Amino acid sequence: MIYLDDGATSFYKPPAVEKAMIHALRTCANPGRGGYLAADYAARTVFDCRCMAAEIFDCEPEQVIFTKNCTEALNLAIRTVVSPGDRVVVSGFEHNAVTRPLWALDAKITIAGRKLFDQEDTLYAFEKALSNGMDAAVFTHCSNVFGYVLPVYEMAKLCKKYAVPFIIDAAQSAGKLQLSLRELGADFIAMPGHKGLLGPQGTGILLCAQLPQPLLYGGTGSISAKQSMPDFLPDRGEAGTLNVPGIAGLCEGLRYIKNRGVGNIIAKERNAAGQIAALLSRKGFRVFTGADQIGTVSFLSNCDCEDAAKKLSEHGIAVRAGLHCAPLAHESAGTLETGTVRLSFGIGVTHTKLLEAKNILEKVADKL
Repeated sequence: MIYLDDGATSFYKPPAVEKAMIHALRTCANPGRGGYLAADYAARTVFDCRCMAAEIFDCEPEQVIFTKNCTEALNLAIRTVVSPGDRVVVSGFEHNAVTRPLWALDAKITIAGRKLFDQEDTLYAFEKALSNGMDAAVFTHCSNVFGYVLPVYEMAKLCKKYAVPFIIDAAQSAGKLQLSLRELGADFIAMPGHKGLLGPQGTGILLCAQLPQPLLYGGTGSISAKQSMPDFLPDRGEAGTLNVPGIAGLCEGLRYIKNRGVGNIIAKERNAAGQIAALLSRKGFRVFTGADQIGTVSFLSNCDCEDAAKKLSEHGIAVRAGLHCAPLAHESAGTLETGTVRLSFGIGVTHTKLLEAKNILEKVADKL
């Protein structure tokens, strides 16, 4: 199989990830719930992952909260920053993991910046919205549909200028682009463990610059005599037993990224995406590509996009088709009625796999 769906989850994991998870299953008990060796080993395993994440994302270890995915992390952050009825500005390329929690809070949503691969338009529209008065801002770093990289550092400066708290959705950028909680000054940055961070599914991270309002209430292994949740990080956001085997695997995914360098990884993915985009354009497809883009490319097929994805699957290429849980992004790009076929690249696409993919696309293009 030629796997081109890393935007959904990274399928290739470094061997050390699996090894660490198995080792944790055999050696780790419940962290913070005992003074014996297996409990202590679990606590150290979790702390090692916090430290690794803190080093990569430029924050303190206690600012790293573990969640089961990016969606949970976003809900935790949004429920903290946004109150019912608040005015909230978002970009025109948000995932349902952002818009649905806001809708549930009956937030008054302003959409700023609808032009693909146009950072100037994004910044202009974003500042205009902020200047009209906003209670919060939530925005993605990269579109999961089109790979458009939003100018989040500049957007962060605008939020500070207008004294608006903000949350960044780093679902597609974590592990691929540089992210610094300290430099950005975000209230929260949410990310999955299973995509660019190369960890297992069922893991996520919320970087916290303030105390979150808990989504879950329960045991933390600390301050057990009180019925209120602890008022310190990370315990306030981590009720119940953590996914220790998953966190052990995530730590090794983070280590892999650190050792190879974020910039080196994304350069290879962008190169692969660029080659495929050029081939598809040459074959006459409408391809969504631009200057500010990670290794994710969408195109419009001549048939139903789901049928096109099925045909590619029959030839051994795994892609995603449809609306990708991001109808707002498709609305912005004018593809809400059709959806797109998305190809997203990760570290598993070797030179050999890329050549195979190009050969297959050359042969089946007239059927898509």
